[in-house]
This record gives sequence, structure tokens and C-alpha cells, in this order.
Amino acid sequence: MNIVSKIKPLITGILNELYGQEFAEDSLTINSTKPEFEGDYTLVLFSFVKQLKKSPESLGEEIGQALTGKYPELFTAYNVIKGFLNLTISDHYWLDVLQREYHNPAFGKKAATGKTVMVEYSSPNTNKPLHLGHLRNIFLGWSIAEILKENGHEVIKSCIVNDRGIHICKSMIAWQLFANGATPASTGVKGDHFVGEYYVKFNDEYKRQVEELVAGGMKKEEAEKEAPVMKATQQMLLDWEAGKPEVMELWKKMNTWVYEGFDVTYHRIGADFQKMYYESNTYLLGKQFVEDGLQSGVFYRKEDGSVWIDLTAEGLDEKLVLRKDGTSVYITQDMGLADQKYAEFRNDQSIYVIADEQNYHMKVLKLILQKLGKPYADGIYHLSYGMVELPSGRMKSREGTVVDADDIVEEMVKVAKNKTEELGKVKDFTEPELIELFDTIALGALKFFLLRVDPKKKMIFNPEESIDFHGFTGPFVQYTHARIRSVLRKAGETALVPVTAPLLPLEKELLVLMEQYPVVTEQAVAEHNPSLLAIYAFNLAKTFNTFYTEHSVLNAETPEKKTVRLQLAEMTANIIRSAMGLLGIRVPERM
Repeated sequence: MNIVSKIKPLITGILNELYGQEFAEDSLTINSTKPEFEGDYTLVLFSFVKQLKKSPESLGEEIGQALTGKYPELFTAYNVIKGFLNLTISDHYWLDVLQREYHNPAFGKKAATGKTVMVEYSSPNTNKPLHLGHLRNIFLGWSIAEILKENGHEVIKSCIVNDRGIHICKSMIAWQLFANGATPASTGVKGDHFVGEYYVKFNDEYKRQVEELVAGGMKKEEAEKEAPVMKATQQMLLDWEAGKPEVMELWKKMNTWVYEGFDVTYHRIGADFQKMYYESNTYLLGKQFVEDGLQSGVFYRKEDGSVWIDLTAEGLDEKLVLRKDGTSVYITQDMGLADQKYAEFRNDQSIYVIADEQNYHMKVLKLILQKLGKPYADGIYHLSYGMVELPSGRMKSREGTVVDADDIVEEMVKVAKNKTEELGKVKDFTEPELIELFDTIALGALKFFLLRVDPKKKMIFNPEESIDFHGFTGPFVQYTHARIRSVLRKAGETALVPVTAPLLPLEKELLVLMEQYPVVTEQAVAEHNPSLLAIYAFNLAKTFNTFYTEHSVLNAETPEKKTVRLQLAEMTANIIRSAMGLLGIRVPERM
């Protein structure tokens, strides 16, 4: 139990004693006291003024006196400033937290809740490699899954692979036209990159053919439909849906190349999944929903035979759920897949990590499933995130301007190597140790930079900016951890002594911040927002560095002070390791 949870019932009890009225703990607003005021935690008084018919100042004085009088071992002082009651928590409480938790690497971990959550992320297409946008998606999904596990949930990490459709056929047609039998093995090109090159080749050829037809007098719109390469692709899609053997064989072969490439990238960046779904297996799901919806009146059929749902009453519009030729659309497939997930895992919540371009689609999906009375509908949550751009602007796959995930990782390793060598502190590292260190710093910088921003916001990624040992970056936090571990190694088996000494302001500030760690992980779960942990880890590292600059650990004034500071250092390192681990970031022992 953290301090806010501990003091809320004490305050509601005092309110009841003083004024004879019941107050719910949820009605209390308690925040960390602002740095410019004395105190640790602040009770906002304005919400009680009307109900109790007292001024904020008199309320603050009465509550403050009652708390310090009844619980002197917890509250040692108070002050009232303009409707805010600032409470000072005793050093005894903070030292008790330190003694209890400093050696606990699992501090903040919650007991099992019995709830099952599925987190779906990545969702790549098999016509191109993973790119920078995928990295934000993957890191968000992986991190929120780990944070949920830390908070006691059973989590299934899942991925839906978009392995069918016209875009896949484009790569296949281009391979037939231009590859002359080349393969990833024969060219030495990683499988997903190899197939992605043919997707770009298709687009180049398509543009060339359209321009040629337009030059011959055809209107552009007609030329786009009549271009031979596009007509061949459309025919290939029909052949695929009909199960034509030679088309299926090529499809399986090219997808296998891509999967092998994906696996290398996933392993490189530390991503994993417990369950993989494939659109080729799920695109026919959901059709039974249409019949159910027609019978219950949720859906209606138009004269041309197509089936729709009217969502105008909910501020949306009419949505197609089955084409007139009887084929399903994406929303139908997604309904079927949601049902399959629930049938298999009975998940209480299903989190979809999908870019904000699909906000409308996800609203419609949840609303349709709610109208159909599905038991899992309310548990659908769209973790919507903004797109990632480069300083040069937005990326486009078909034009070959996307930055591949593999390339960005390699670029980050080069930047990490250059920046680290500039500092000149790794001369005693062996070559294998250096390779691991540069990799740790590079991936840490990449993940931290992409996760430190609220998911809802768009962002611009700059590799050079992300690796800064003094800024709001992963390497700064990693360096702080390595610094602490160095201090602890030098301390060795220092004998610890009983501690009763009062805490100095910076010691207390650090301890107060660390005690909030479990609350931050809870908040990250509630808001589905890993950036809260990134910000917390940075603030903790910054606070420790301020403390360490002012106070010696190894040459402390007294044995008691040395004990306190070594315990503060160990607890800080443990929490940094835990928080960064939940972001998928390793922290080195030295750097």
C-alpha cells in the first residue's frame, strides 16, 4: 500500500469525526506537494467548502490539527495555502519503506488479478518489410503487455498477419515479371526486403504503363484500370481466391521468405507473440454474424442484396457489412476474428494497437459487436497512436521512401558507437562487450524515444537526438543505472547499520519519488500509456543524479548516512531496471 492509499481512509475518518458526514475516499484529491511549498502531499479542500459551509482556510487548519494530533507518527507538520492542505509525512514512514523495499527487485509487481487480456500488435503486410511505423506499434504493444503482466493480468500477445489481398498479388506479379527466378538466397537479400523490392517495382511499372496509355490518348482514370500489370494482378487475386495451385504455390513461397525476414527482425528488437493469426485463415470469418444480425434486426438488406447497419443514431453513418456478391468486408472479418479470439481465450479485454487512421473503423467494430450482444464487446479497447514521421516528412511504402526497421536499427548502432567512443569511457571493454553495449544503447535509445511520447500524439523521429547521454533519452537513464552499479560494486560487502537519522531533503525527495513507482505502473495500465513509465524513469534518474552530485555515498558523513545512501542507490537501480524492462529496454552494468 502506497502512502496516498494509506492516508485517504485516515482523512475520511477525520472528516467524519469532525463534521459528522461520510465522505468517500474517491472524493479526495491528493497530489504531490509542489516543490515551492513545504510538505510531501497536498489535500485539495475546495470540494468540501460548499458541503461543510466553511472556508478552505478554516477547513485546512481543523483537518491538519486533527491529523497531526491523532497520527503524530505519520504526520509531522502541515500548512494551509489558499485552499490546499500540505501534509509532511514523517521520516519514520519513509525509512520504513526504504528498509522494506530497497533490496526487492520485484517492488511494484502486483498479485494475480485473474483477468485475461489479449494485446494485438504489429499486424504487418507480407508485401514489404517492417518499417519505422511498425516499430512504434510493436514497442507500444509489447510494452503495454508487459505492464499489464506486472499488474497481475494474464496476457496473450497476438499478431494478425495481413497475408492476402491485392497488395500481396502486386509483389507476386512483379516477381514473375522481373525476378528471373531470383530468391533471397540467390541474391543475399533478407526475405522481407527482397519481396518489398518487388512491391516497389510493381508501382514503378504500373506508373510507366499508365503514362504510356495516357500518352496514347486514353484518359487517366481509364488507363489506371486498363494497365496490363493491374489487370494481371486483379486476375491473380481471383485465382488465389479460387485456389489455383500455381498461384497458391507462389503465394506460399513468397510469404515464407517474408516470415523468415520478419522473424529475424522480431528477434533483433526483442518482440514476441504467443498467438499468430493470418488473414488468409480469417477473411471468411464473420459471415454467420450477418445472418444473426439480419434476424435480430441489427442489420438490414438493401435491394441489391448488400447488407448494412445504420449507425447514424450514434453519430456515425451507414456501414456495409456484406457486399452484394456475398463477399465480406474488413469489418466483417474483424467481427469474426474477435469472436474466434474470445472462443479460444475467454479474454476479459482485447487491446488493438492500431494507428489513429483506424479510429473510425474501431468505433464501428465495437459498436456493432455491442449491438449484436457479444459478451466481449465492452472489453474491446483501441490503443490508438499517432504516426511516426522523419524530419524529411512522411514515408510511403509504394514509392520506396519508407525507412525499414532493420536499417533504422543499424543506423542507431552506428550512432551509439560514435557517441560512446566520443566519451572515451569504454577502452577496457572487450570487442564482444562493446558489440553488446552498442546494441543495448542503440535499441534502448530507439525504444525510449518512440515510447516517451504519449501514444495519441504524432511524432518525428531523429536518430541523433535520441542518443544523448544528457537529455530526455534512454541512454541517460541507462548511464545512471550503470553509474549506480559502479558505486555499489565499489561499496562491496559494506556492513549496514540500523538507521534512525533524519533524512536530508534530497534523500527524502528521492525516496518519495521511488515510493510512487507502483502507482505509476497502475496509471500506465489505466491509461494504456507506456510513456508514463518512460517519463518516470527519466525523472528518477535525474533526481538520483542531483542527489549524487550533492551527497557522497561511499564517503558519507556517518555509517548511518552511508547505509541510507547505499540503500537509496540500490533501490533506485532496481526500479530503473524494472521500469526500463517494462519498456523492453536493457540497462547495462557498466558503460
